[in-house]
Amino acid sequence: MHYDYLIVGAGLFGAVFAREMTDLGKKVLVIDKRDHIAGNIYTESRMGINVHKYGAHIFHTSDKEVWEYACRFAEFNNYINSPVAVYKDELYNLPFNMNTFSKMWGIKTPAQARAIIEKQAEAEKDRIRKEKGTETFEAENLEEQALSLAGRDIYEKLVKGYTEKQWGRDCKQLPAFIIRRLPMRFIYDNNYFNDRYQGIPMGGYTEMVNKMLDGITVKTGVDYYDFVKMEGNVPAEPFESVAGDRFGKILFTGMIDEFFGYKLGTLEYRSLRFETEDLEDVDNYQGNAVVNYTEREVPYTRIIEHKHFEYGQGKGTIITREYPAEWKYGDEPYYPMNDDKNNELYAKYKELAEEFGNVLFGGRLGQYKYYNMDQVIRAALDMVAAEK
Repeated sequence: MHYDYLIVGAGLFGAVFAREMTDLGKKVLVIDKRDHIAGNIYTESRMGINVHKYGAHIFHTSDKEVWEYACRFAEFNNYINSPVAVYKDELYNLPFNMNTFSKMWGIKTPAQARAIIEKQAEAEKDRIRKEKGTETFEAENLEEQALSLAGRDIYEKLVKGYTEKQWGRDCKQLPAFIIRRLPMRFIYDNNYFNDRYQGIPMGGYTEMVNKMLDGITVKTGVDYYDFVKMEGNVPAEPFESVAGDRFGKILFTGMIDEFFGYKLGTLEYRSLRFETEDLEDVDNYQGNAVVNYTEREVPYTRIIEHKHFEYGQGKGTIITREYPAEWKYGDEPYYPMNDDKNNELYAKYKELAEEFGNVLFGGRLGQYKYYNMDQVIRAALDMVAAEK
């Protein structure tokens, strides 16, 4: 069988590309090494609850075209992400807003909050300048950057521990650019995102991706490296499967360095470990879908209570604790480590990829970039437009 495209990965990027190319009259085959579609946005139904198996995914965008595209395949509820942060025995609203500042300092007005933040931030910059013996301030690490933006209280209670758990390093060892700015709202508003369009697909993300792939041949539980005829570390040309299927082009949404057999070196990622509990005798565990734990001493970064994403009212609940982890080969790569060293290595792989005119690289692993879901859809649509 001849296919115009072999699409490696049945996640969101691959599904959008497959849908659009099929609608353009192209013949595509989608494969995925997992035993299910939808990649990391996969949801599975248990106890009448759609469980986000690979961590919480909340759709949000200001791109009207992307929103309308997503709405072709799902009806979204009006879920608004309003996380809560726990520090020791204190509870704070996120993102940083007047509810946060009022709880932290017992103040009421934006002017009071600004004055405290500016006073603390200036004090930290003065201290750092004196310690370095310089007259100008330039943050040399994440800790200095955060202190100069938010002051000591916010940094110690809501930034430091969470960030160190997320990245597995002390904030003094992390580059300043990770926190270019700390969004602070001087209004009483717990809406985490500024985007106009937000929500969770009713029925779960798996059903949304399933509709995208309607009528398209999809094979799950298939490893690309066993499926395609290889020549060394790369697919032999012309592209064929070991069973004799032929492909005009390949869209690869896996790790770009793995595609090339890591010949230039290994790109780095952060990974996650999930610990999920079915609580049949608890109807409401924490009262919110997302609760962050900002102390370094608490090993997980957050607890997700899945039923609250879709306003579940039934018996029982399901929670997931998220533990950041060092990535090693064989683990699921979640967050590209987009520091200078890794970005330079990716640029070299990108140059190498340009030599393969009939291989496209997409998604967060193929393009080594952390994408939100709307950015994944936009990038896939842009790739389709370039292929027309």
